[in-house]
Amino acid sequence: MKTATSFTLTARVLHWLMAALILAMLFIGVGMVASVSARHDWLLRIHKPLGIAILILAVVRLTVRLRHPPPALPADLPAVQKLAAHASHWMLYVLMLAMPLIGWAMLSAGGYPVMLGESLRLPPIFPTNPMAFAVLRHLHGWLALLLLLTFLAHMGAALYHGLIRRDGVLSSMLRRHVATLPPEASEPATAEPIPRNEAAVENAAPTAPNDASEPGAVPAEPDETTAPSASVESPLPTIR
Repeated sequence: MKTATSFTLTARVLHWLMAALILAMLFIGVGMVASVSARHDWLLRIHKPLGIAILILAVVRLTVRLRHPPPALPADLPAVQKLAAHASHWMLYVLMLAMPLIGWAMLSAGGYPVMLGESLRLPPIFPTNPMAFAVLRHLHGWLALLLLLTFLAHMGAALYHGLIRRDGVLSSMLRRHVATLPPEASEPATAEPIPRNEAAVENAAPTAPNDASEPGAVPAEPDETTAPSASVESPLPTIR
């Protein structure tokens, strides 16, 4: 049985591609607000097609996520952190879908053409209305700030899992890893008794009893075949 512990290749490519696009979009948006020079028009021409690209990729990524669910979070992760992780993920999906649509509706309400190039023009999705344009403009700005904060929180959580907890959450988005679990993995392993080596015990040399160690023990009789250790004196007298 194989259990995927990482995202699919399609999900990983979409994740890092959209992370780069969102980061670029946030910097471009800040540059558009802070600049009134000719650079503003140049940034605006990049901002529109980039927003539509994020919208399309968000739809594709959401489809991939629903067809291929992501790996489960670590079992020892606190419930509060699990809730925050799921909430931030779905918040990112909502913002990735809502931001381009609100920007598209804002330009339509203001009567501005949504150009993706020199000749490619998107149709308006909202009637021209100056009041609606003002409301959508403020909403687009506030949601952009919320997207930035959510993006930073998501990046901080990824670094927390990768550098502090090291629980495989970050690596699951970096590389493919499949864990193979045997069918009996759920059953606890039982230790088998180690058999005694009876042959080794039988062949072992007997240990001589220690007579002096036990009081009252009968000493063993000397072996008759063993020669006495004392020397025998000769009975013949010495001739001087």
